Amino acid sequence: MTIFKQEIKSQRLSITIWSLTIGLLVAACVMMYPDMESQMDGVNEMFSSMGSFTSAFGMDQLNFGTLVGFYAVEGGNMLGIGGAFFAAIIGISALMKEEKERTAEFLLTHPVSRTKVITEKLLSTYAIIIILNIVVLACSVASILIIDEELFLKELMLFHTAYLLMQFEIAGICFGISAFVKKAGIGVGIGIAGLMYLLNIVANISDDAKFLKYISAFGYTESSDIINNQEISVEYLIPGMIFMIVGIILAYVKYSKKDISA
Repeated sequence: MTIFKQEIKSQRLSITIWSLTIGLLVAACVMMYPDMESQMDGVNEMFSSMGSFTSAFGMDQLNFGTLVGFYAVEGGNMLGIGGAFFAAIIGISALMKEEKERTAEFLLTHPVSRTKVITEKLLSTYAIIIILNIVVLACSVASILIIDEELFLKELMLFHTAYLLMQFEIAGICFGISAFVKKAGIGVGIGIAGLMYLLNIVANISDDAKFLKYISAFGYTESSDIINNQEISVEYLIPGMIFMIVGIILAYVKYSKKDISA
């Protein structure tokens, strides 16, 4: 597992910065709740009159007067966007960077198969994402306990599991793309994450665009659905996991036959 360990080690600074940034932003939102709780009735009324904007973020189905509702929107935005971008960057960089940094020749001249290289890089990609989510969850739990609110553990775990799976999907898709590109992949990865976020917003606004939820990795991270149904939507999750698996398979097929330039 030399490559796996090296990948984790090389990403230490990135993991630390992204994990703490997202985790502390989510914690800051939670810490703001006690000061805003008395104003939540007015906030709910304001959001209820904002039409399509309210539907776009699922706020028409959430009660801002409760911590779980407040957390779902505020924490969801932080973890959703930040986590998606991080997963895209880690995934798209995994195989691409060997050629970009001109270390591919050194790596592949060692007695290790390309399949092993791909496998260890894939495992390290998902391990890095798991580390980020553990840190963010720890920050969330700590902040809720600090403000002395009841811990909504079931909803919290469902919520964070949904976002973890979303990040896995985006990372898997970007991992597949990384086998095809040599440079400028970071922009492609961020673009994919941003596009999926946008598609989910469009799907929330228009009933005619609901099918986009089957394409967007954010379709099964809808906070209102998770809280109200107490489950992650399998209907949207299954297509997402299929996209992830296809991306990983493409990475193995392409990289195993790729003419690597140093």
